[in-house]
Amino acid sequence: MKSVSIDRFGFLLHDAARLLRRRFEMRGSEYGLSAAQWRALARLVKFGPMPQARLADLLEIEPISVSRLIDRMEQAGWVTREADETDRRAKLIVATEKSKDAFSAIKAIAGDVYENAMTGLSEAERTAFLSALATVVENLSDSDGAPPSSMWTKQTKR
Repeated sequence: MKSVSIDRFGFLLHDAARLLRRRFEMRGSEYGLSAAQWRALARLVKFGPMPQARLADLLEIEPISVSRLIDRMEQAGWVTREADETDRRAKLIVATEKSKDAFSAIKAIAGDVYENAMTGLSEAERTAFLSALATVVENLSDSDGAPPSSMWTKQTKR
């Protein structure tokens, strides 16, 4: 196993995320969705309908950018905007059946990508690695509220 100095931590983490995204985009390109659209779709399918502002928070992008993203996804039949029964001024973004069907398929693609990424790691190394990443996210999270990524840190097992 290679020895890695702590000063390479940020570069390695960034490169790993970039390469995972690239591999995922290559494998999932048949659906015609951008990485940002896949991230939006995943959160909507996993967590259900939500206001556009909440989705923007989860994606860590500006609300105006989410608006354009949702416009394109709505035109392609991936999501709908529906009235929020608790707030007449707001609309909820809702994943369509098309999204739910694609999400099931894309989960399998993601599983293959993750499995490929972890090739060569024992089960104990995988568990330790995922636990360590969850700890890093928790350590860097703001204490004044749940950050968008915190919902993923508790799920270290696949």
